Amino acid sequence: MPSIAIIGGSGLYKIDGLRRAREVAVKTPFGAPSDKIICGQLGGVEVAFLARHNRRHIYLPSEVPYRANIYALKKLGAKIILSFSAVGSLKEKLPPHTFVFPDQIVDKTQGRAQTFFGGGLVGHVSFADPFCNCLQKALFDAAKKLKIKTARGGTLVCMEGPAFSTRAESGFHRKMGWSLIGMTSCPEAKLAREAGLAYGCCAMVTDYDCWRKGEEVSAAKVNETMKSNEVSAKKLIAAAVPLAAGLKRCGMCNESMMNAVAAQHKEINRARLKKIKLILE
Repeated sequence: MPSIAIIGGSGLYKIDGLRRAREVAVKTPFGAPSDKIICGQLGGVEVAFLARHNRRHIYLPSEVPYRANIYALKKLGAKIILSFSAVGSLKEKLPPHTFVFPDQIVDKTQGRAQTFFGGGLVGHVSFADPFCNCLQKALFDAAKKLKIKTARGGTLVCMEGPAFSTRAESGFHRKMGWSLIGMTSCPEAKLAREAGLAYGCCAMVTDYDCWRKGEEVSAAKVNETMKSNEVSAKKLIAAAVPLAAGLKRCGMCNESMMNAVAAQHKEINRARLKKIKLILE
């Protein structure tokens, strides 16, 4: 069973060096995940890889079945998620091709299913620190050793999309002091926390959003930059997987659901509890 799951974003649809690779179709109470999950061994570690938008890139950020994805990865045995996504930079010092490991998120998405709870079962998860600090440090250190231009810390604002920002929005986000803008970290990180999974995020900068005149973001520009980012991402995955597998659990992520269910034991909606029992284990 894979202990580490890798979620690939735009431009990252497979990983290299996977031994004994096999496709696995996973059923969940929340429908099918984005794609079949590729399981195998990487550096002697059992891993699972899932293309967030499907390997054919058929899902908009708001269409990604986030709950099914997280549920399926936990069902396969994952305890750690390494998430990769293409983002725009809101700071001069974070140019394209930089890999950033943020420590905070601002969620500006709308209408996405944000939780496994509901329907008669109430739960409130602690989310003050959305990323696993241990994983972020391990990923950052591995990127530095590989001589990938990298940075640690900062806030990632997650917008709805699929259109990119207006100049006014980009300027506002910069004035707020935020570092990066993307479209997929929420609700993915929240759901991983509810599922008790350690979640690390590698934000791969492809552009300067639209705040720099003459360098406005476009799909063509993102795709071009992602070609080189993909090469670096695959190197980082190969180096980071053994490190992540050897980390001791700090407890912040996998113990976040302790006492999170609000109802008294006798009042819990049993049918709903059965539906997400796997998440709460």
